[in-house]
Amino acid sequence: MLSEDTISRRDMLRLAALFTAAGAAPLLDSYAARAQETDAPVRIGYLPITDATPLLVAHGKGFFEAEGLKADKPVLLRSWAQVLEAFISGQVNVVHLLSPMTVWARYGSKAPAKVVAWNHTGGSALTAAHGIGSVKDLGGKTVAIPFWYSIHNVVVQALFRENGLTPVSKKPNPAPNEVNLVIMAPSDMVPALGSGQIAGYIVAEPFNAAAEALGIGKVLRFTGDVWKDHACCVVFMHERDLSERPEWSQKVVDAMVKAQLWTRQNRAETAALLSKDDPNRYTPHTKAVLEKVLAPPDSDDAAYLASGAIRNAAWRERRIDFQPYPFPSYTEELVRRLKDTLVEGERSFLANLDPAFAARDLVDDSFVKRAVGKAGGLASFGLPESFTREEIVSA
Repeated sequence: MLSEDTISRRDMLRLAALFTAAGAAPLLDSYAARAQETDAPVRIGYLPITDATPLLVAHGKGFFEAEGLKADKPVLLRSWAQVLEAFISGQVNVVHLLSPMTVWARYGSKAPAKVVAWNHTGGSALTAAHGIGSVKDLGGKTVAIPFWYSIHNVVVQALFRENGLTPVSKKPNPAPNEVNLVIMAPSDMVPALGSGQIAGYIVAEPFNAAAEALGIGKVLRFTGDVWKDHACCVVFMHERDLSERPEWSQKVVDAMVKAQLWTRQNRAETAALLSKDDPNRYTPHTKAVLEKVLAPPDSDDAAYLASGAIRNAAWRERRIDFQPYPFPSYTEELVRRLKDTLVEGERSFLANLDPAFAARDLVDDSFVKRAVGKAGGLASFGLPESFTREEIVSA
């Protein structure tokens, strides 16, 4: 059985409190007290997952300093609750957050912050025990997700629907056509799968690659093969910085965009930079596991095509990729899908949230548009020169 500690119940309670106007108020008061610090350096808060890559690369390669900014060493945090507490209180001023979490933060807790860019696309997968041959085989079993408001939860429920499965929660013995969803910290997922506590999990890298490397699980489906070029984590910044320190904010985004370009061109070096063997020790992961995600051999695609982990070969999706522009169509589709996704906790704000309004209000793309222009345009990231696109979901 899964213990409350294993599924991070304490963090869930902390997050549930944070994502209400009343719960966030003390932290917002703390942030307001820091308002006089008009020359605050770049202070990044992050989790040790590949989602944080552009922010860590921007620090590790000196891109912030190249823009004339002072940047403290990024602060490694252990849970989304810690990330949100540090951000809302002003202890850090730049974070990567799960894209659906920003929807909850702005409209559930009224946090005065906005998405300014995407951190990456893809970068997650549904991993299962070796005895699971397909998504349909997860019926009657338990699957872990990192958070209710995550792209992982949205994507896995789309896969369940396509396979005739119904997501449920708090049901340790689900019916054959049901899948019991539990919240679990990413670092707990690999051992939980290995011990048989769960049949699978869907999460950011490199925890899927870690299960493969340890021989305890296999990738059933990559999330980027379900929702083409979807965002997972996005860059979240305080509105006060955006309005009162626009030049500083622009330089932060410029540095992050340069880091994404550098990462695309130096994938193996990025894996080394993020590994536990680098002097910065940004993550606890080995270079080999990170290379499996950032710089996999070409032979991997053939194996994943054969297994069915990749079905949309024509999309030519990388296991993780990097481009910064937050397409409005994605935010709109995300809000629409959240309305029909099983989530626990406060969700009343979703009922009247207009997707088009959210795309305009949650996201400030003015900084990233300028940064992309300086970096050579969207073509530098392998994209058409258009700030619009059509969302493609193929479960």
